[in-house]
Amino acid sequence: MTLVVGDEEFLVDRAVGSIVSAVRGTDPEAEVHDLVGGKVEIGELTRLASPSLFEDRSVVVIRSAQDLQKDVIAEIVKYTAHPADDTVLILAHPGGVKGKALVDGVKKAGAEVVTVAKPTKPGERLDFIKAEVRRHGRTIAPAAAQALLDAVGSDLRELAAACGQLAFDTSGKNIDEAAVARYHRGRAEVTGFAISDLAVEGRLGEALEQLRWAVATGVAPVLIVSALAGGLRSLAKVGGAPRNLRGAQLAGHVGMPPWKIDRVKRQLSGWGPEGISIAMQAVASADEQVKGAGTDPAYALERAVQVIAASRTGR
Repeated sequence: MTLVVGDEEFLVDRAVGSIVSAVRGTDPEAEVHDLVGGKVEIGELTRLASPSLFEDRSVVVIRSAQDLQKDVIAEIVKYTAHPADDTVLILAHPGGVKGKALVDGVKKAGAEVVTVAKPTKPGERLDFIKAEVRRHGRTIAPAAAQALLDAVGSDLRELAAACGQLAFDTSGKNIDEAAVARYHRGRAEVTGFAISDLAVEGRLGEALEQLRWAVATGVAPVLIVSALAGGLRSLAKVGGAPRNLRGAQLAGHVGMPPWKIDRVKRQLSGWGPEGISIAMQAVASADEQVKGAGTDPAYALERAVQVIAASRTGR
């Protein structure tokens, strides 16, 4: 049993994913059940954790556990006192008082607790960038890390994608400031961020052309998906921000540098909440496809880009 506590979606997803990967590393046939707290019904965990005829191992992931109903929480707490040997239970909770009975109950039952802390200070975000680059076997100069933070903003998923793409696209052990500058100014044709910008601006033909070039030159599909999702999240953040916020207040609220906010505001023309929602669903589907659920990542990416462009009404 593992309780993942934190309100940063990217870090929570990564923590959950690492546990699932560890299980599948020892048992590739393990079945994963990924559930959302508000939709879990009474008896569902008991059913999924029941011994299998073939003694198969299973993983039950419950996200947004704070939204579980009271009777389901009681069932889970009771289960954790005597968990099934062949079932791995992962609960993701953002912290806070909602659903605290669940947190207290599973802690008391001895669940392992993994706390993921969201970087809130510039220095912490720089540390995140350095650690992310090290995950790819590289190092990054302090000035380069700062340049990357200034260019991308504080969204961790976007920063992680940028670090991965830099590590993929540049050579040498250390990534310097010049490499960051070249990457953002001179390699637009192979960056997921350029594809994302073209798609959200409704420039379908150009977006597909850049996408096909990126895939042909070896850019990892998962990085392109991440950039597409980041572009849509930026639209949602800026579009949903309080109208009275300006300048530094708005930048602090949405976690973006002012220059990026200005660009996103221009891109927002023609976008509404429904269109953003439809586009995000398409990207979520593409994310599943490129991570193994589909057989043709390039087609999944093209389909996502087409839906994004079509979801922009132009009004």
